[in-house]
Amino acid sequence: MGLLDGLAGQVLGQVMGGQGQGGGLAQLAASLIQNGGLNNLLAKFQQAGLADHVASWVGTGANLPITADQLHAALGSDTVAAIAGKLGISHQAAAGGLADLLPQLIDGLTPHGRVDEGAATESNLAALAGKLFS
Repeated sequence: MGLLDGLAGQVLGQVMGGQGQGGGLAQLAASLIQNGGLNNLLAKFQQAGLADHVASWVGTGANLPITADQLHAALGSDTVAAIAGKLGISHQAAAGGLADLLPQLIDGLTPHGRVDEGAATESNLAALAGKLFS
């Protein structure tokens, strides 16, 4: 495990319980899904050249990982900076934490290998985050 992976793990551990400004990384990741829609979020990753990754998250097989740089390219600097600012963490830590978290959330929202926008409700996202990080 690299230094960045360790840092991302520490960030996830610190903020998953709703601690930190903004209610934690899980809540901010969930808001990315809810505010723009799951299809829109997936399209951003596909447009950034990560179509195979998206297919693995939605599909029923293993999830392909992404790096903080890939996440940054897909979501954009402003989005990552806003999340980092809300949590009081570095830009790189926010990108690394989201790179670890989003594939798992998307995978959990698509258990049957297809996107169902109705699955991305606040209660479903909260329950999924609780399962993944309790």
